[in-house]
Amino acid sequence: MPRVHAFSDDALGDLDAVGLVEHIQARKVSVVEVVEAAIARTEQVCDELGAVAHKAFDRARTESADPRGGYFAGVPTFVKDNVDVAGMPTMHGTDAWTPYPAKKDGDFARMYLATGLLPLGKTQLSEYGFSACAEHPRLGPVRSPWSTDHSAGASSAGSAALVAAGAVPIAHANDGGGSIRIPASVNGLVGLKPTRGRLAQDAAMRQMPVRIVHDGVLTRSVRDTAAFFREAERVYRPLALPPVGDITRPGRKRLRVALNTTGLSRGADAEVTALTEDVARLLEDLGHTVIEVDPPVHAGFADDFLLYWASLAVAMLGTGRLVHGRSFDRARHDRLTTGLATHARRNAHRLPGAVLRLRRCVRDAELFFQKYDATLSPTVATPTPRIGHLDPTQDYETVMDRLLTWVAFTPLQNVTGTPAVSLPLATTAEGLPQGMMFGAGAGQEAALLELAYELEQARPFPRITG
Repeated sequence: MPRVHAFSDDALGDLDAVGLVEHIQARKVSVVEVVEAAIARTEQVCDELGAVAHKAFDRARTESADPRGGYFAGVPTFVKDNVDVAGMPTMHGTDAWTPYPAKKDGDFARMYLATGLLPLGKTQLSEYGFSACAEHPRLGPVRSPWSTDHSAGASSAGSAALVAAGAVPIAHANDGGGSIRIPASVNGLVGLKPTRGRLAQDAAMRQMPVRIVHDGVLTRSVRDTAAFFREAERVYRPLALPPVGDITRPGRKRLRVALNTTGLSRGADAEVTALTEDVARLLEDLGHTVIEVDPPVHAGFADDFLLYWASLAVAMLGTGRLVHGRSFDRARHDRLTTGLATHARRNAHRLPGAVLRLRRCVRDAELFFQKYDATLSPTVATPTPRIGHLDPTQDYETVMDRLLTWVAFTPLQNVTGTPAVSLPLATTAEGLPQGMMFGAGAGQEAALLELAYELEQARPFPRITG
């Protein structure tokens, strides 16, 4: 398979973000050197991966001479192109209007950059994040560095591809139906979707009837993810949630883990089921108790989620001219976006009931986690699709059927607001990463990170250069 990466013996080496912080603080490398290396690496891989939506390299060079404070001061990163960063355009994975620079940082970007992370630009996503595969008829696909014949996953694909390829050690991602966890699975990364309200969010996300979108990061190590949530908590502390704190090692508590491979409406295929059961045996070898269960959802969950998801397309298309002005062109959207909008309009009478049932899932999750400490499932139900399998220029019914087959596990935690993390614990017969997803009750990110450390030690994560 055609692999692409930029790891070398430059200032970044094969360091993760925490390792890079240590080298900068010890003056083994300078921030200027680190940023130049990250820019060179990005330029090396960006054409083949299609991961960059906007380059802000000159700005990054200027900032590297006098980086803002914070634990991650000077560590290069990218921001997904659906949150506002002052001076950069926000295009949401589409080309349906003329780009213009944001006037100020959004609430999430303000918190994110306050940790010291230094942005090199914006990363590409699927149109509005609606597809679990970032392909666009004019902007092109985002490809996995593990195999450029394959997709880099859901809407945080651009961020994931750049982290996996070694361009930067950490990048922003967000997740409305799996888009932190799915790209983590596809690209061999750690992707933690936090509890609802854990991190600062832009106003549009806070005002949704069901707040399904959660921001986070993609990294190559558990300690990088843990360090990010520790530092974010120093900037933004949600008082309604227990603190994450400074998690640096595995926990001692043995857990009751609920195993599910049947999905929310469609189950995992035979290969992915076998890989998941292998990880379940690893948990048992480590002393945890694994119990096979059905997912705690009502029978129509998948239909309700799809309808709510589709209603977001109506909102994006309906407000486009108001938000983006006369340059907004509805005809430049892909067929998945327009197909979702059509599905929502045809079923508008069912939307209030769907929203009510989705909101009730929060209580269902609370009851479920009174019995279990954590859950285990595959992150996605099948191995990574090849480029074109989820091409949004195909008819809506074909693409949607394929999406529902692949994304059969991740949307539950978006609805319940509970945390979940994808870890690169398996490899398919084709040699591609296959993530395993662990969930926990609301506010229990610390427990997930402790479990992630334990699993990382027991089964070290593969590297693209290995």
